[in-house]
Amino acid sequence: MKIARFSHSDAIRYGIVDEQELVVLSGDPMFAGFDTTGERVPVADAALLAPVIPRSKVVCVGKNYHDHAAEMGGEAPAEPLLFLKPNTSVIGPGDTIVRPALSERVEHEGELAVVIGRIAKNVTAENALDYVFGYTIGNDVTARDLQQKDGQWTRAKGFDTFCPLGPVIETEFDSADATIQTRVNGEVRQSAPLSDMIHSVAEIIAYASAVFTLLPGDVILTGTPAGVGTVVAGDTVEVEVTGLGILRSIVRDAR
Repeated sequence: MKIARFSHSDAIRYGIVDEQELVVLSGDPMFAGFDTTGERVPVADAALLAPVIPRSKVVCVGKNYHDHAAEMGGEAPAEPLLFLKPNTSVIGPGDTIVRPALSERVEHEGELAVVIGRIAKNVTAENALDYVFGYTIGNDVTARDLQQKDGQWTRAKGFDTFCPLGPVIETEFDSADATIQTRVNGEVRQSAPLSDMIHSVAEIIAYASAVFTLLPGDVILTGTPAGVGTVVAGDTVEVEVTGLGILRSIVRDAR
């Protein structure tokens, strides 16, 4: 089931995607369930928004593909390498990534995103997927020059607009044969099967929940494959995951 968060008639609503229509839900399905209002809205008449705004945090995993760890100049970590992005960095499909004046080298990092649906603390890998509401696509936009300058990642990863999410949440996603691809102006930059991840989604959830409580609506970005590269004003960035659609963003410089 694909769940969209959208704007229509000056209101923010949720709906189930049914081909070219949205079956309107009575509220946020993560908390209100899947009761419908009986109304349908054409997808063409709605503006898709970030499918979730994390209530507390975006948890990210660094160097979770061997080839990406190598291109960043190091070995893959034995355990998930965690960092956070603020929820103010989140934007939706079709929104604009703003290159800050503080950075001269902004890069894309296409990723599978996991949306947590239940409070999770100290869960095991064996039952970790029971805490997942669904899956979407993310882009861990990074000011690479600031990351290298600072020696830690908070500023480089945390700018407003640096976490595009969307276009929808898929509640029944199977990653076994899925692939991820990132394109800039139609040119393929990143392409890999999700099975190349070093630490699985279940392992990441278990590891993260041992550190901090995961709340409903929290998002986990699961790492990016090799091929990260710069984006400049005017670029169109597309991240596509099999079964989840395409997350498209436009890039501009800060005004």
